[in-house]
Amino acid sequence: MVTEYESALEVAERLNRLTPGEFEKRTGLFSTGAEAVENAVKIARTWTGRDAIVVLGHAYHGRTLLTMTMTGKNVPYKEGFGPFAPEVYRVPSPYPYRWAGAATTETGIAEEAFEQLVDQITTQVGTANVAAIIVEPVQGEGGFIVLPEGYMTKVAQFAKENGIVFIADEIQAGLARTGDLFAVDHEGVVPDIVLTAKALAAGMPLSAVTGRAEIMDSVRAGGLGGTYAGNPVACAAAIAALDVIVDEDLPGRARHIEEVVMPRLKELQAECAAIGDVRGRGAMLAMEFVVPGTRTPDPDAAKKVAAHANARGVLTLTAGTYSNVIRLLPPLVISDDLLEDALDVLAEATRTLA
Repeated sequence: MVTEYESALEVAERLNRLTPGEFEKRTGLFSTGAEAVENAVKIARTWTGRDAIVVLGHAYHGRTLLTMTMTGKNVPYKEGFGPFAPEVYRVPSPYPYRWAGAATTETGIAEEAFEQLVDQITTQVGTANVAAIIVEPVQGEGGFIVLPEGYMTKVAQFAKENGIVFIADEIQAGLARTGDLFAVDHEGVVPDIVLTAKALAAGMPLSAVTGRAEIMDSVRAGGLGGTYAGNPVACAAAIAALDVIVDEDLPGRARHIEEVVMPRLKELQAECAAIGDVRGRGAMLAMEFVVPGTRTPDPDAAKKVAAHANARGVLTLTAGTYSNVIRLLPPLVISDDLLEDALDVLAEATRTLA
């Protein structure tokens, strides 16, 4: 951390160039996604002089004390691990399939959820006390919830008007996964801070906080760091991964995967009454399982389908606040033949359940 490796500088320069926004930026490198989230919070609190952090329902931001407090799901992430960090406030997530408000369209849900965010911040927290609002553009562990069009735009504008740092947690949804280089690009949102990890170094332990220079520079020298932050081997992996993502147009590849997979998922939904919803963006797709004829979550059905597929060599993961979602995260470089083969196995698993 005293004298940076050239590879660390190159990763930072690339992220400064690739992340949304034409303004001057700084990047700090760390080891894990949770570290990136924690450091973004530290930076936002320093810049604003405020304490409160606002997160969404169904959010997942990590497993450390602060980030598990920010995470919305109790089991397995929080149960028995309290007490939790103070000054974290949760507002409703605009979860289209399970929205409890009056609105039925995505536009209406986005508006109602935004109104609730503003009301809760204004009345329960105090706008002048909020350091940051942090959002996953597609909520990962919460069940691959795609935030409805317009919601992030409204939230980012509200944050700007009130001196609040708007942070995009792109750790799971970013770096081409959703069909854009960053998931916020779909809506043209420019965050103050963008968080990356996971795909950043193709699985090697590296994460990054990239943000407006004046915000990032507000922390005193030595305030941010870590023993393994900017590890040179991980940085070399990141440079290679970013080359592939950009040069091979993996955002375009993710959009192609959606074109192949989504029609198959909709076919399965039409056949199997236990599939309540199919959703996602790019190569970040999901099926939500319910008791047929209801919207009651059915985690056992999701578990059975996943087990059936896994036993036949197709690796799927369950997710969701109610553990009733099967999430599909195919490698962006997967061949069409292998993708179709995997979908055949998934279809067999679902029809067996039906």
